Amino acid sequence: MKKIGKLPLVVKVLIAIVLGVLLGQFVPGWGVRVGNTLTGVFDQLLRFFIPLIIVGLVTPAIAEVGQRAGRMLLLTVVLAYGFTVCSGLFAYLFSVGIFPSLLTPGSIDALEEAGKEFPAYFTIGIPPLMDVMTALVLSFLLGLGIAFSNASALMKGFSELRRIIVRSIEKVIIPLLPFYIFGLFMDMAAAGKVAPVLGAFLAIVVIIFAMTLVLLLLQYCVAGLVTRKNPLKLLSRMLPAYLTALGTSSSAATIPVTLKSTLNNGVSESVAGFTVPLCATIHLSGSTLKITSCAIALMLMLDMPFDFGMVLGFVLMLGVTMVASSILGFDPAQQALMITLYIAMDSFGTACNVTGDGAIALIMDKIAKEK
Repeated sequence: MKKIGKLPLVVKVLIAIVLGVLLGQFVPGWGVRVGNTLTGVFDQLLRFFIPLIIVGLVTPAIAEVGQRAGRMLLLTVVLAYGFTVCSGLFAYLFSVGIFPSLLTPGSIDALEEAGKEFPAYFTIGIPPLMDVMTALVLSFLLGLGIAFSNASALMKGFSELRRIIVRSIEKVIIPLLPFYIFGLFMDMAAAGKVAPVLGAFLAIVVIIFAMTLVLLLLQYCVAGLVTRKNPLKLLSRMLPAYLTALGTSSSAATIPVTLKSTLNNGVSESVAGFTVPLCATIHLSGSTLKITSCAIALMLMLDMPFDFGMVLGFVLMLGVTMVASSILGFDPAQQALMITLYIAMDSFGTACNVTGDGAIALIMDKIAKEK
C-alpha cells in the first residue's frame, strides 16, 4: 500500500481508469450505484473547495506581488500572464480549426446516459460559500488591499489560510481523485459507453501534445525576434529542462535544470536567478493550452454551444487560477473528464510551462540590458 501511495498521480489515474473499465463489466448494478453515490459526495466536496482554493491561494499571491512590487517584477508578471493568455487564445483558434473535423458531436453522450442507468442511492448537498467569479473578485480586492495598505495581520492570516488549503488539497482532494475517476469510468463501462470516450481521449491527447510543440516554437520565435538570436538554437538548449519536466511533472522540481538551460542561452545570472523561479509559479502557458483545448473538445463532442467571448473569459481566469471550468457550464461528470484529461497530459503541460520560462527570461534579459 505504501508503494502505491508513492506512485505519481498520473499513474494512479491511469490505474483507476483501467480498473474502472474492467470492473464495470462485472460489478452488479447495486455496486455501480454505490460508486455513483460516493463520487457524488466527492463532487459536492470539490465544488465546495473551489472558491476556497481561489481565495486561499490567489489572495496572498496578489498581496505578495504587490508588497514586493518593482519594475522587473511587474514586467515579468505581466509578460508571464500575457504569454499565458496568448497560449489560451492560440489553443482556441487551433481547436476550433482542427477539432470539428476530427470529433463527432454527441460521441460521448455516455456522460449523460450512463449515470441515468445507475442513479446514486442518495445525494448530499454541500453548497459552496460563493460562486467562482465572486471568489476571484474578492481575491483581487483583498490581495490588492492588503498590499497597498500594508495590512500585515491580514497577510499573516491569509498566509495561514493558504497553508490550510494546500494541506487540504494534498491530504483530501488529491488522494481521493483517483477513486472519483474510478467511479466515473466504472459507471460508463457498466452502461457500455466507455469505448467512444477512450477513443476520443486518445485523439485529444495526441493533438494537444502537438499543439504544445507548436506553441513553444512560436514563443521562441518571439524571443528570437526580441534578442535577435536563432529561435531553433535557443529552443534546443532548453531540451534538458523539457525532458526533466516530462519526468517530474513539476515546475518547481525542474528549476535547477531550467536555470542551467536558461544560462546556456546567454541570459545573465541575475535575471535568470530572478525570472526562472518566479515563472515556475506564475507562468502557465502549457497548462492553459491543454485545459482550453480539452474544454473545447468536450464541448464539441457534447454539442454544447460556445463562443469566443465565453472562451476569452475562461482563458483570462485560467491565467490566474486553474479552477475555471464551471464558467463553461460543465456538469459534474464533464468536469471529472476535464480533470482526467488534465492529469493525463500533466507532464506535457508542465514541460511546456518550464520551457516557455526560458523564453520569458530571454526577453527580460534584453529589457534589463536596455535600461
